[in-house]
Amino acid sequence: MDPVRNPYAPGAGQRPPELAGRGRELDVFDVVLERIARGRPERSLMLTGLRGVGKTVLLNTLRSEAINRLWGTGKIEARPDQSLRRPIAAALHMAVRELAPRHRAPDRIDAFLGVLKAFAQRSTPPSGRGGAAPKLRDRWQPGIDVPASSGRADSGDIEIDLVELLSDAAAVATDVGTGIAVFIDEMQDVGAEDVSALCAACHELSQLGAPLIVVGAGLPHLPAVLSAAKSYSERLYRYQRIDRLDRIAADQALCAPAEREEVEYEQKALDLLYEKSGGYPYFVQAYGKATWDHAPRSPITAADVRVAAPEAEAELAVGFFGSRFERATPAEREYMRAMATLALVDGEEGGRDDMDAAVPTAEIARALGRKPASLSPARDALIKKGLIYSGERGTVAFTVPHFGRYLRTQPA
Repeated sequence: MDPVRNPYAPGAGQRPPELAGRGRELDVFDVVLERIARGRPERSLMLTGLRGVGKTVLLNTLRSEAINRLWGTGKIEARPDQSLRRPIAAALHMAVRELAPRHRAPDRIDAFLGVLKAFAQRSTPPSGRGGAAPKLRDRWQPGIDVPASSGRADSGDIEIDLVELLSDAAAVATDVGTGIAVFIDEMQDVGAEDVSALCAACHELSQLGAPLIVVGAGLPHLPAVLSAAKSYSERLYRYQRIDRLDRIAADQALCAPAEREEVEYEQKALDLLYEKSGGYPYFVQAYGKATWDHAPRSPITAADVRVAAPEAEAELAVGFFGSRFERATPAEREYMRAMATLALVDGEEGGRDDMDAAVPTAEIARALGRKPASLSPARDALIKKGLIYSGERGTVAFTVPHFGRYLRTQPA
């Protein structure tokens, strides 16, 4: 098999050659855009799921759909150590620039950009410690030529300012008969104050019927993060869980690109690939790529999959699992190993799949012979690093599929 013609793409956020199994999510978004175009009320969207299920790919695809409908769009990736103020300003700047050529009143665009500039600059500290000049990274300018306005979206209270800014952005979209969509990846990393402000802004926009939506993507505990910020967030957003592919979709993800290269799979090869990948899109691409490179000819057989599997697993062990494992301290690794062992026991005795099993924190403490309170620092650090999440009170689970299986192969 020619490796140059290999159609599979195992990469972070890299769109696979066949976006299989996501038709429902695309249809839902299409309905949202169409309803807003007709002046109907709609909710913002939140995509949740484990790492490797294709949330970023889907987020980018939805953005492309919005662009095709002539919406203004902007995208950011949240970071736990960064305020939302500057990234959201940059995203809205991009969205409004896309709409500006179709706006009949340039003064309206300039007026909004003045508000946007004031909003963005409000986060710039006047001086560093001891009265010194602020650091270069704090002297950020949004690249807007108009002067900053005063009295709108510049109070310093992020909740007040964000409501005003998004309302003004929505008004610009209304002028041109379209909408604005802001896409936020890794949304669980948005700070608590900023999450609260974002929920308040979405609430205000939904009440006004304004043509601006937020499309977020995050780990499975994102709904809990939003609910902790505002109690009404459970009704504010439309939540969609992005899960592993079913068998039909996984086969399509492998076979459709292969057929375009005039290559076929034997049924037993597809059976084994699904068993190995578990239907997780990233793993489907990783095993597919390795199998293609090792297969001597078409059709691809189960023997080809068995020969290629160790290479795929070695690559995943280094790039997908190992990089995350290396970020953990010895105490955090001990905590995760206990999780992995308990998840396996649950999987065997309870019939659950260990890649999704949530483990009670009390059981982890008991297994390690420690008091639960003494393990809180390790647990909290792992949550902050994005390695585990707490979907329900008193339990934790891995954010990465198959991570427990990987940990059980590592020496203590």
